[in-house]
Amino acid sequence: MNFLVIGAGAWGTAFAVHLVKQGHCVALAPRRFEQAVALASTLENSDYLPGIQLPPSLQVGHELTPLLMEAEVVLFACPLQSLRATCERVRENLSLATRLRFLISLSKGLELETHLRPSEIIESVLPGYTVASLTGPTNAGEVSRGLPAAMVLGTRSTDTSIPALQAELSGPSLRVYTSADLPGVEFGGCLKNIYAIAAGCSDGLGLGDNAKAALMTRALAEMVRLGVALGAQRETFYGLSGFGDLVATCTGSWSRNRGFGEQLGRGRRAAELQGESKFIVEGYRTTESFFGLCRERNIDAPILTEVYRVLYENKAPAAALAALMSRELKKE
Repeated sequence: MNFLVIGAGAWGTAFAVHLVKQGHCVALAPRRFEQAVALASTLENSDYLPGIQLPPSLQVGHELTPLLMEAEVVLFACPLQSLRATCERVRENLSLATRLRFLISLSKGLELETHLRPSEIIESVLPGYTVASLTGPTNAGEVSRGLPAAMVLGTRSTDTSIPALQAELSGPSLRVYTSADLPGVEFGGCLKNIYAIAAGCSDGLGLGDNAKAALMTRALAEMVRLGVALGAQRETFYGLSGFGDLVATCTGSWSRNRGFGEQLGRGRRAAELQGESKFIVEGYRTTESFFGLCRERNIDAPILTEVYRVLYENKAPAAALAALMSRELKKE
């Protein structure tokens, strides 16, 4: 099968490497021309995935029209807030894309102004294709090295070729499940980043394992409540895109969102941290988007609200914790 991965950050690069290992024809399209040149010449993404050699058969390019000519599947691995612009760029280069059938989001989050999920953004710009979202507890470095992992492919399509696509995405080291609850899969994938920031704050404050376990448990309960209120299925959040991704992102030493929160817990400010890193911390903007959506729908989300206040109102993480601990007692 012919795949085009748009976005050459750590995750886009890692997934392109995985697909090549499965024997597919794969093209990788970085956003910047100079990055494409560097990847093609060195066979390494030294900025985002150092130490991983890119397969010589991986095609690296910047111009989308020739890359889309052969593509049957496009995977969007760009930051969520630039997904719409990326889709518009694809739309402008579709004249020769006669084989294209599937559009898959690897992005996580909600669009700031519209509160749309990744699949909704893709569908609004590129109608007429089967749209899906692929997510789960996966670290780019581990996937690129072929360590075992599992993901879930969310789609609401009745396209009978979904099982075949599932098989093409899977391999000996990556097992892909399917779910018909596309909203739930996407909500879980973005909410866990918010709670990972909270878990990082707990680490930064040195609160210990008891506090972190309690936080993750209540975060899962809040995630389920929010998802169901927004039309998702409860059971989805106990799967890979919910509980699985929550555990990985809240505990992994590699997690950008957890690490970001840890720095906040140690006294740093969100704005200055955002300006220092070349990596996107998806939970930062996702918190803003989801806070706006919850306020719009009148949904109570205490943990999310406190994370928002830490990020955007400079509330001290210790004060946010105190606010959560002093809430009215109730049944679990």
